[in-house]
Amino acid sequence: MAVHAHPDDESSKGAATTAMYAAQGVDVLVVTCTGGERGDVLNTKYGEVAGGVEGMRAVRREEMAAAAAALGIRQHWLGFVDSGLPEGDPLPPLPEGCFALVPLEEASAPLVELMREFRPHVVTTYDPTGGYPHPDHVMCHRVAFEAFAAAGDPDRYVGRGEPWAPLKLYYNHSFSLARFRTLHDAIVAAHGESPFGDWIDSRGAMEIPERPVTTRIPCSEFFAARDDALRAHATQIDPDGFFFAVPRDVELEVWRTEEYELAESRVPTTLPEDDLFAGVRGTELAR
Repeated sequence: MAVHAHPDDESSKGAATTAMYAAQGVDVLVVTCTGGERGDVLNTKYGEVAGGVEGMRAVRREEMAAAAAALGIRQHWLGFVDSGLPEGDPLPPLPEGCFALVPLEEASAPLVELMREFRPHVVTTYDPTGGYPHPDHVMCHRVAFEAFAAAGDPDRYVGRGEPWAPLKLYYNHSFSLARFRTLHDAIVAAHGESPFGDWIDSRGAMEIPERPVTTRIPCSEFFAARDDALRAHATQIDPDGFFFAVPRDVELEVWRTEEYELAESRVPTTLPEDDLFAGVRGTELAR
């Protein structure tokens, strides 16, 4: 189970991993907390989306369906409303009723119920910073962490299904500075200039802490599926923009994995890992 904040996050964070496991026969469920309905059109080639919030919600549902098909995974909407990304100094208040303002237990209850129904062995989501300071990403971490901790406890979220305790919780690290600095240096060496210099500077200015990587998943055979899923989110992803700025031959040469941090494990495992199911495969717990 991969828990994400918005449609498109599943395609930019851990997408090749989910496509690889799905191709191996693993039942992969992406959970999308919000409809992404307050997202701007980030692809300047797309044009406008009519119908306001409702129109954007409908378009992004269609995009999500296409991305899920590209990855070969199942997907579930948790049903909360996008909080938007507040800008300004001081920051404006978040919209009433948005995901980031929902009380934690209320927001976590449907995910606990889904975990108890789907019964995942492994859960992936964002670290406590959200990966970057978007209120929905931070809330996504809080909700996923709460559900992981509570789903197996029969005294919590009573009436929300039979208890089930997932075995491992991971944070994905798709936007680590280490990854982008390595790609940046390789692009400069191969082509003389890189599009990521400003991004690296701005990321560093945010003072987002670099977290430890415990698990590297070799999944480069599924980078093409990842790219197809990204292109499916046409309102958000410019096929000539940031996500496609890495020459694919350079990426395959210097960075063939997706990275995770093992946040909690209820089974014995040895670090570093190259499999999210390390310690689970071949055991009675895997049944």
